[in-house]
Amino acid sequence: MDYETLKTRHREVRDDYHQNLNLRVHRALSWLNRAEQCEDGDSQFIFLWIAFNAAYANEIGEGDKSPEQKVFGQFIAKLVDLDKDEALYKLIWEEYPGSIRVLLDNKYVFQPFWDHQNGKIEKNQWEKSFQSAKQAAGRALAEHRTTAVFTAILSRMYTLRNQLIHGGATWNSAVNRDQVRDCSTLLGKIVPFIIQLMMDNPNTLWGDACYPVVED
Repeated sequence: MDYETLKTRHREVRDDYHQNLNLRVHRALSWLNRAEQCEDGDSQFIFLWIAFNAAYANEIGEGDKSPEQKVFGQFIAKLVDLDKDEALYKLIWEEYPGSIRVLLDNKYVFQPFWDHQNGKIEKNQWEKSFQSAKQAAGRALAEHRTTAVFTAILSRMYTLRNQLIHGGATWNSAVNRDQVRDCSTLLGKIVPFIIQLMMDNPNTLWGDACYPVVED
């Protein structure tokens, strides 16, 4: 599934969609299109994350500033509930023996590892947390708890996202190629599924999109 396939479908059905859903899908597709044109992993991952963000982000009012990971966790839970064909679970199952397991084994996208490097926690704390997190993800997969597995995966991706967006990494750095490659590969498969599920469920309450288009 790629941009062209999804864009063709959106053109066919968008007249029947609410403007908020259309705006989300249109924006997400535009960034997916840009990501597919990238020749380097750093840019591809950033554009894919923007596409994901465009799909799930809601307008946030004062006093409602939930942590971003909580917000996208709620969004994933909604998608899993709508995913009657379990396409997301099948994607996880197919990828788990390879890229997902490698990603979960990579300490450099595990935030407590960096908390230890910054002197916030002891070494044994992050190591214990790391092992527990990997075991929890394995149990969640075995028990068919798709939301929990996806949340764990996206939590790792979020750490990489922070490193790149906040200037905590060098472009095309030799020291982070594994995590950039694995996160880009996975997100490149997840984002099209998300956009498809949203178009499959136009009557679901997706909420107001951030920064709506304003006509002068």
